[in-house]
Amino acid sequence: MTTTDPNVIGFEALRRADVALVGGKNSSLGEMVQELAGQGIAVPGGFATTAGAYRAFLTANGLTDRITETIAKWQARKIPLAKAGASIRAEIIAGDWPEDIRQDILTSYAALSTAAGQADLPVAVRSSATAEDLPDASFAGQQETFLNITGAEALLDACRRCFASLFTDRAISYREVKGFDHMSVALSVGVQRMVRSDTGGSGVMFSIDTESGFDKVVLINAAWGLGENVVQGAVDPDEYQVFKPFLDDESLNPVVGKRRGAKEIKMILGSDGPAPVRNVPTSKAERAAWVLSDAEILSLARMAATIEGHYGCAMDMEWARDGDTGELFIVQARPETVESRLSGAALRSYSVSGAGAVLTTGLSVGNAAAVGQVCLIENVADIDRFVDGAILVTSNTDPDWVPVMKRAAAIITDHGGRTSHAAIVSRELGVPAIVGTGNATHVLHDQQEVTVNCATGEDGLVHAGLAKVSVEDLDLSSLPETRTRIMVNMANPAAAFRWWRLPSEGVGLARMEFVVSNSVRVHPMALLEFDKVTDAGERAEIETLTTGYEDKAEYFVDQLALGLARIAAVSYPHPVIVRMSDFKTNEYADLLGGRAFEPKEENPMIGFRGASRYTDPAYQPGFELECRAIKRLREEMGFDNVAVMIPFCRTPAEADGVLAVMAGAGLERGKAGLQVYVMCEIPANVIRAEEFAERFDGFSIGSNDLTQLTLGVDRDSDRLADLFDESDPAVIWMIRTVIAKARAAGRKIGLCGQAPSNNPEFARVLVEAGIDSISVTPDSFAAVKAQVAKAEAMQKGPD
Repeated sequence: MTTTDPNVIGFEALRRADVALVGGKNSSLGEMVQELAGQGIAVPGGFATTAGAYRAFLTANGLTDRITETIAKWQARKIPLAKAGASIRAEIIAGDWPEDIRQDILTSYAALSTAAGQADLPVAVRSSATAEDLPDASFAGQQETFLNITGAEALLDACRRCFASLFTDRAISYREVKGFDHMSVALSVGVQRMVRSDTGGSGVMFSIDTESGFDKVVLINAAWGLGENVVQGAVDPDEYQVFKPFLDDESLNPVVGKRRGAKEIKMILGSDGPAPVRNVPTSKAERAAWVLSDAEILSLARMAATIEGHYGCAMDMEWARDGDTGELFIVQARPETVESRLSGAALRSYSVSGAGAVLTTGLSVGNAAAVGQVCLIENVADIDRFVDGAILVTSNTDPDWVPVMKRAAAIITDHGGRTSHAAIVSRELGVPAIVGTGNATHVLHDQQEVTVNCATGEDGLVHAGLAKVSVEDLDLSSLPETRTRIMVNMANPAAAFRWWRLPSEGVGLARMEFVVSNSVRVHPMALLEFDKVTDAGERAEIETLTTGYEDKAEYFVDQLALGLARIAAVSYPHPVIVRMSDFKTNEYADLLGGRAFEPKEENPMIGFRGASRYTDPAYQPGFELECRAIKRLREEMGFDNVAVMIPFCRTPAEADGVLAVMAGAGLERGKAGLQVYVMCEIPANVIRAEEFAERFDGFSIGSNDLTQLTLGVDRDSDRLADLFDESDPAVIWMIRTVIAKARAAGRKIGLCGQAPSNNPEFARVLVEAGIDSISVTPDSFAAVKAQVAKAEAMQKGPD
């Protein structure tokens, strides 16, 4: 600082290099105003007080030495943290403004009000520490924000309170942990025109997936009203995910994830009185509706991509939508500080075994797992009760909870989304968390032994009892190169992003039926012929699931497309082969409304299954919904890397019928590059392989069913388990034969199954036979890759 530095600077005169002058938040706002306004980034106007003004305020009130002494007493354990912080804050709030600083603030406020055409303009008053938003420290919520501040005296008081918030207990504790000198950090106050998001909506977004670090996705959280509820985790927001690589093509809609939050409260402007803002319940209509339209989601995602591109790193942003004008604004932007810093060469995988019953579920944070005893604390005033290494269970957290969060084995909250305070801080501390359970403080109790499982994807599970937690570290840089393409099998969209760092060459098997059973949950015919569903409970559940959809069948198409899009996004532009639904009749019947449409079979494994269903009048309309979802995935969302695979196709005539139905539904083989594969899982597929090759672009060997039907062994029979052998000479003959026939016909052929991982000899046989690709579960990818490399080296022989 020099004596020539001003006390107040307008955003339009600031750059991101001015962190030492006005802190991370305010310098970033100035950067966006100056550099990104022409690229569609709207930032509400405002100004910032400088670090010099803060230090001049302390000096004028004789506070610098007193603060230093008080901090020293606390560090020497002569006084408790609470007493030290309270004493410092009280002295700052009681301080008087030096006249020049007071006049500069009020002059800038008057100019801001005049520019807006409104006397005493309502403003947001935000703290911006000069050491905040560094690459390894988020300072999430460490200082205060005051909303809807109106009038000169209220503004000056809010600015003093921002100064004081530099010495909240949580802020002092955080700086101590991070190793920042307390007196070297200064506080800048940002004064910014209020966006009328109280009548609109607001939230937080990241230009990266916060759990996996997947860098091709924008994550957006949204709630009604002002944004503090989302930041603090007091509300369960909507969640949207957008695939960044397609944002430049405005003909596409690359929204790949939508989760409707409960949104039970919203923060609005207060009426005349001491409270400038207040929380009120939302209406049933607001809870049932999406906060953002798809057009608004894409607009925000483009802003996130623009900001990320300008800063050259993953970003954490806050946004607001003006309810009067519909305009979207960025009100904060700072570097993301956790996932974007992780090494891309290493992949840590957690697994949980021996888990007890699921007690509650929520959004997972951290891709890890932990065990311990519950310590249930509902009020921050009681955090002294916390036991180190326990599982912290509470309604929601704010920065006051940080001192105990860092001592917890895991954290569980009733409320909050993936961008809430609890989620952000847990991520930074490396503590697994499950947020937004809705009922954790109700169903869990003190000293209860539980397992917190965040290793299954987006859905975090709290299990009864202490399960076994295993950890495996995989060095991706050490994986060998192979001539044979090694792909992955995927089924669960919620877990897809966690595997994005695997150097796979695509998805060899994406199981549609898993997406249907977990994301859609309803039998497609029950949506098309809802009147035939007679069970009152099932009807009510279907009505709830399809809320917001005028056409119930559109719910099936939309949810199926969204689920598959997450799998397609992970591997883009590598191929993703989606197998059309391969439920058996008993499994279809278990879907909501399914029993009204499914026959009872003695042996569903070889019954009304696969291709035979797709052309049958009893299911063809349902299959056409599946086709519509694939068409949307490829043509409207942009994932033209998706191919289709037909399961359990017994005869070439069946194949002709299925291809005709697909073409009638807009999925014509060869059109727009669409490839259609067939599963090779029936001996007839091998025997008549030449005929199938005329109709399909490739084969995928399903070794489980092919073994079952070649040996006549029920793969689910315990008594026959010893006879089920994928390495049996008859099965190996089948595999070698179909590989040779496929290659002779110029068709691709792969295998999707665990056998190559379980049996190194099996991998050698596949390589020798000339298979094009092998697709395995992600957790066995490295082992299979190594075995295939070894088999290829043996086949090549010594140099």
